[in-house]
Amino acid sequence: MKILIIDDERNICVSLKYILDDEGHQAKAANTCQEAIQIIEEWEPDLIILDVKLGKESGLEFYETYITIKTNIPVVMISGHSGIQEAVRAIKLGAYDFLEKPLNLPKVKLTIKNALDYHHLKTDYSRLKIDFQNQYKIIGNSQIILQTLEIVKKLARTNTRVLIRGESGTGKELLAFAIHDSSTRKDMPFIKFNSAAIPSELIESELFGHEKGAFTGAIQTKKGMIELADKGTLFLDEIGDMSLAAQSKILRVLQEGEVQRVGSTDVIKVDTRIIAATHKNLEVMTKQGLFREDLFFRLNVVPLISPPLRERVSDIPLLIEYYNQKFSTELKLPAKKFTEEALNVISKYDFPGNIRELKNLVERLFIFIDDIVIEADDLLTINDKLLQSTRGDSANSFWSETKLFSDKKDEFEKKYLITQLELHGYNISKTAAALGLQQPNLSRKIKELEIRIKS
Repeated sequence: MKILIIDDERNICVSLKYILDDEGHQAKAANTCQEAIQIIEEWEPDLIILDVKLGKESGLEFYETYITIKTNIPVVMISGHSGIQEAVRAIKLGAYDFLEKPLNLPKVKLTIKNALDYHHLKTDYSRLKIDFQNQYKIIGNSQIILQTLEIVKKLARTNTRVLIRGESGTGKELLAFAIHDSSTRKDMPFIKFNSAAIPSELIESELFGHEKGAFTGAIQTKKGMIELADKGTLFLDEIGDMSLAAQSKILRVLQEGEVQRVGSTDVIKVDTRIIAATHKNLEVMTKQGLFREDLFFRLNVVPLISPPLRERVSDIPLLIEYYNQKFSTELKLPAKKFTEEALNVISKYDFPGNIRELKNLVERLFIFIDDIVIEADDLLTINDKLLQSTRGDSANSFWSETKLFSDKKDEFEKKYLITQLELHGYNISKTAAALGLQQPNLSRKIKELEIRIKS
């Protein structure tokens, strides 16, 4: 490691340089602030050892006015007895530690090691935080996405419960994180829980925690995710897959703000914001007795729709470029260049799997296509459905796709009504008359199927 010593006493500089060189570091010394600036700019040290007093100059002032502003280099202050007050002030400003003169050799070595370790951890944390935020970055500037993000901003200013609805792969988790990250809870945990990915018998233990010995295999007390998200946000994904027993306990959290671990009679108060998401029709599920109606109304204070990719086609080139750069970095391969014809083919595809399917497409291109330039014909190697290239052709797969009848029925009704509304200029009364429906019945169906009425 490169370490710069800044001290007006030459013998201290020589002694420290000798110690550091002997420890395998590269060390340089400066006796004045001007010398130090030149070395910092040219040499870029990993650590600075700085005396509080530099003759007529002030090391503390140099730390405040130059180091903290111009660099991100960790600093260890050194001082005689008369400069301890200034050294303590430097610690409050961000210096790692200070050493009192006369210097103690073992303490010097240990402090330098700890300062460098701490700086590496801090750097890694900053990098991981950026990576984490990039993972939840919402890509797009289509009108529907901009409108959705405006709603997100309003929701972030409150603690209102939110139910995010939309098809699989549309990015419901990204919207949940966007609400959290723009709120006053952003520095507290954001914890996600996928109800569909956890076996039903484990859901209660995972959400609410358990006491040691509560059941076979409970060898120690464990906090649940609701507790872990205290003061932060818990994102309940696919809440439509949650058991009725777990639903009743979630209802208690929403009503009372408290949890009870499995195997315990103690009540624990929590301040956890819950954001839920689903791709299922919860209204139908409540009528069928598969979802608690009281929980639905508790969660659905503000419904937020995550739009499907087919409604934000203009965002596809931006999403392709984002994933292009992502996989280029991850796979250490040159970024791909998409021809206009290839982009047109992709943009005409319906993407039933939404953004997740688009992401998978770009990743497969990196794996299977060696050429940097992606032509339209290359897409056939990856997904033959893309070459159908029209809404009509891709619609043929609608009838061959196997899904639950109730889900397919809803999908058919939604597509059919959207088409008819478009044909009648989104005039509900005209559409109802043309279809032989009562206007209130059509309005109710539009609301049920979450169809947007365009102006």
